Amino acid sequence: MKKILIADDKAHIRELVATTIGSGQYEIFEAGDGEQALKIARKEKPELLLLDIGMPRLDGFEVCRILKSDPGTASIYIIMVTAYGLEEHREKGLAVGADDYFVKPFSPTALLDRITEVLEGND
Repeated sequence: MKKILIADDKAHIRELVATTIGSGQYEIFEAGDGEQALKIARKEKPELLLLDIGMPRLDGFEVCRILKSDPGTASIYIIMVTAYGLEEHREKGLAVGADDYFVKPFSPTALLDRITEVLEGND
């Protein structure tokens, strides 16, 4: 079963994303801050990380940079899901290694379609 890590400091966002993804098809992990996201990503090696930028301890930019620079976690597909909607934020996210970028509020259907596309492409 493929693994997805949802990293967001807001529990209701993690719950919304987990509900959007649905149960049973993927193993879902959640992290409420950047350090927890790093720890879970290193241990569980998810295929996909849905990563918020504005988190305590380590922001999403730093989490992404660290994971993409580590050969053990560099293959994790990272989609930033964030309220940071300026083009400069998107560019910075992609520059530190993010594979995609969704701005909140986002279309749950569009996110689910992208998740399905990413994970089916990794077979």
